[in-house]
Amino acid sequence: MNNFKKGILFASLLSSLFFISCSNDNEDDELMGNWVKKSAFDGPARSSATSFVIGDYAYVAAGYTGDVYLKDLWAYNSNGDYWEQKADFIGVGRSSASSFALNNKGYIGLGYDGTNKLKDFYQYDPSNNSWTQKTDFAGTARYAAVGFQAGGKAYFGTGYDGNYLKDFYQYDDQANSWTLVNGFSGNKRRNATVFVIADKAYLATGINNSVYQGDFWEFDPATDTWTRKRDIDKNTTDDYSYNDEYAIVRANASSFSMNGLGYVVGGENIKTIWEYNPTTDLWVERTPLEGATRTDAVGFTINNRGFYMLGRIGSSYFDDAWEFKPLEEQNDNDN
Repeated sequence: MNNFKKGILFASLLSSLFFISCSNDNEDDELMGNWVKKSAFDGPARSSATSFVIGDYAYVAAGYTGDVYLKDLWAYNSNGDYWEQKADFIGVGRSSASSFALNNKGYIGLGYDGTNKLKDFYQYDPSNNSWTQKTDFAGTARYAAVGFQAGGKAYFGTGYDGNYLKDFYQYDDQANSWTLVNGFSGNKRRNATVFVIADKAYLATGINNSVYQGDFWEFDPATDTWTRKRDIDKNTTDDYSYNDEYAIVRANASSFSMNGLGYVVGGENIKTIWEYNPTTDLWVERTPLEGATRTDAVGFTINNRGFYMLGRIGSSYFDDAWEFKPLEEQNDNDN
């Protein structure tokens, strides 16, 4: 009888230890970051829109509803959490365009209108809510390129013109002209994403001939040089000391930056988000998007706040908007 009781006690103790161990593992595995739902986008649900940020406002334009290539423009007031419709984009409706903000004006160009790849280019002036056509992009007509501004210089590059591309052009708004600049020695690609930290641009992800790209690059506009950073694909290196758990490679992702850190989120059949630290050249996974998995969404930063919205999965198109708060714990009850 005593042995039987001892056996029960021992079994109970093992069960308790196992439960505690599993509980601790789960606690260790919890990811930081909280997604907060914001005011839904006022325009039609869409994918493959483009955006730029000026002051407290993000401007979201164009995109595709599954039936229509759009040319509307909407401004998101980040302080009031509401949307205002602005003057329609004066080019043809399009998806997969590229954009940037430069000297308090927004610029949109490139893209696809359902028939043609495009290279036209336009400036938006928020002070008078008007558009002006500018000099066409100097490279080939294309879509799914990246656009960014870093260190007061603005660029379009990569994309698809019938061929996958890796060239980059700088735009001079004073001369209204484009100049071919140094490319990077990585692979050609479309549907990559770029975030900017401390006046340096970071190019990640994308696809080339059905292969997701695992190289990762830093661009310094002050010296016009590209530097290869640690790969984001654990399968492209024998050094597993830093990236054995990485699952960052993807296409059609979005990105933004906050507090000196970069974030890549979403993509084809993916809702995870990864945080990049340029000081350590390392990535950490954060809490995945609380909304639906999506591709071809929009991401941007307003005053050190990161937002992610729109996109699609299959033939379902979204109009929801989210803010990511990396320093908070996930809270399912705040949406």
